[in-house]
Amino acid sequence: MSKSGDFTCRHGQTPRITVNKDLHPYEFLITYVHEVAHLHVHHRYGFKAEAHGVEWQKSFQELFAPMLSPEIFPAEVLEMLRKHMVKPKASTYSDTDLTKLLRSYDPRAINTTLLSDLPEGSVFDLNGRWFKKGKLQRTRVLCLEVKSRRQFLVPADVPVGHAQLSIF
Repeated sequence: MSKSGDFTCRHGQTPRITVNKDLHPYEFLITYVHEVAHLHVHHRYGFKAEAHGVEWQKSFQELFAPMLSPEIFPAEVLEMLRKHMVKPKASTYSDTDLTKLLRSYDPRAINTTLLSDLPEGSVFDLNGRWFKKGKLQRTRVLCLEVKSRRQFLVPADVPVGHAQLSIF
């Protein structure tokens, strides 16, 4: 599945941060600071800390605190981010309320269909691969990749491409 950003560090190599360039500016900033928090934790603890454990949560909170400002975010986004940052999740997209609110600020998202909008059994395109929507499991949907017949847990709020809707 696609990611908004990534922190990669292998033994003997320089750490690398990548962030998708097509994100809305609010999503870009949140993702960038998320990944910088991974770098910060890596510099402090090496490979000993969990990817999204307490060290990362604390680092993310500290790095993001200066950005929790009305000069950067609109009031309703700021309020939702403050709630999110109390115990940040591994993915912003795991916070469905925050995800929906951020998408409401992205003019490109107006014509976007989310996986959660499709009925169970629908077939949809995601990053050039075709899946059949299965059952919702908390915040993710168990989907079957049509070609490989492998199952994947896909975030319910992920934007999908073309879809054949199921009426059953």
